[in-house]
Amino acid sequence: MIAVDIDGTLLPSAGTLVSERNCRALRDAEAAGIELVVATGRRQAYGAPLILPVGLKPETVLITSNGTVTRTLAGEAIDRFFLPVETARALCPALRPFGTTVFTFDRNGAGELVLESPENLRGRIATWVEANRSAILEVRPLERAFDEGEAPVQGMVCGGVEEMRRAEEWLEGSSLASRVEVHRTEYPTRDLTILDILPPGCSKGAALRRLAERRGLGREEILAIGDNWNDLEMLEFAGNQAVMGNGAPDLVVLARRRGWTIAAANDEDGVAQIVESVLRRFQGDLTSRSATRVAAP
Repeated sequence: MIAVDIDGTLLPSAGTLVSERNCRALRDAEAAGIELVVATGRRQAYGAPLILPVGLKPETVLITSNGTVTRTLAGEAIDRFFLPVETARALCPALRPFGTTVFTFDRNGAGELVLESPENLRGRIATWVEANRSAILEVRPLERAFDEGEAPVQGMVCGGVEEMRRAEEWLEGSSLASRVEVHRTEYPTRDLTILDILPPGCSKGAALRRLAERRGLGREEILAIGDNWNDLEMLEFAGNQAVMGNGAPDLVVLARRRGWTIAAANDEDGVAQIVESVLRRFQGDLTSRSATRVAAP
């Protein structure tokens, strides 16, 4: 099994098209009998359209919203976890001093994303706001989003790197710490950090572990490829890891210290280079085993 992140990993730095070399490598891996899993912080509706053109099987698994929702590319449900309504409501005033909070609901159309004002986000993630405008519902105050009792699958607040590190430290020391899981995606060159706030125990790694157990796969049979801190649990669970050369600098340092593979950058088709090397070894092992069987008396 190969689990691969999207942004900063499978996608180039500019644009939303997976390169032909990356597409071909993933299709070749699938044809060779390796299961492909896409793991992303994006929600399903925002991630699946990027993966569909790759040409993978409809039953390809997508781990979305950083591990709270798992479905196939065709939309078949596998797992889903929610932030309790009372926890989500308590997060609204707690996070308001740090910036605009967005909640993701597992529904279709307007209201998938609920926030108080997209204008406050436009400066940092204008492209995201425009791409998701049809899914955004404005609610003031944000606490009203939970009046009907529907629970979200994910919360998010974003801002500058130092500002969000302070927000993360505050959350970790607050009474909410035991009620949420916090995952950081950091882009120092853009002075942008996204804090995803999830139900306790949720991560890409936890979702990958559940899937591996369903498949009867051991950690040593899994390769994870990522570029940022929200990939850490997935990288730590897998028996084989590759961190993109363009990844978050502190994560690349950690990867080198742990002896993990450092892939070429996303703009150099680093995913394809790693997958191609895996396929060469995989096919070499199959040839070797086949030769052994033929030579056996």
